Amino acid sequence: MPGLLRGVARTAVVAGTATAVSNRVSRRQAGRWAEQDTHAYEQNAPAAPAQAAPAPAPAPPPAPGDDMSTRIDQLKELGTLKEQGILTEAEFAEQKSRILGS
Repeated sequence: MPGLLRGVARTAVVAGTATAVSNRVSRRQAGRWAEQDTHAYEQNAPAAPAQAAPAPAPAPPPAPGDDMSTRIDQLKELGTLKEQGILTEAEFAEQKSRILGS
């Protein structure tokens, strides 16, 4: 009989530990998902009219003697503005064509 009680007690301890670990992992994963959802919502949420950023000034057309490094810098800046959501795809394409002169 003592061997049977010992086996039952061991099983109860193992099952309880497994349940506690499983619950902790589930809570941690749910917290990560909630954080990702919040972050994604903040990136995709439309800005309030009072907080809207002013439209960026159009990039001037390249001068005939404009060097390539200046154009590359301007394209990088445009890419950054697009990634931040300040420029739409259409605005990005328009500014890019102005910089490249095409």
